[in-house]
Amino acid sequence: MNSLKLVAITLIAAGVLALVYGSFSYTKDTTAVKIGPLELSVKEKETVNVPVWAGVGAIVVGGLLLAFGSKKG
Repeated sequence: MNSLKLVAITLIAAGVLALVYGSFSYTKDTTAVKIGPLELSVKEKETVNVPVWAGVGAIVVGGLLLAFGSKKG
C-alpha cells in the first residue's frame, strides 16, 4: 500500500469520525497561582466542535485521492 492510499484512507476515517462524534474534548493543566515554592494548578476541560463541512470535505477529498490519485498520465 503506497502512502497516497494511506493518506486517503486516513482522511476518510477522520471524516467519518468527525461526522459521528461532532466534537472532542481534552483536559489541559494551567498554573493559576505561583507563590515561591507553592504552586496551584487547575485542570480545565476544553471542547472543540468539528464542523459538518469539515467531515464531509475530508471524506470527499479522501475518496478523490483514493479514486484518482494513483492513476498515471
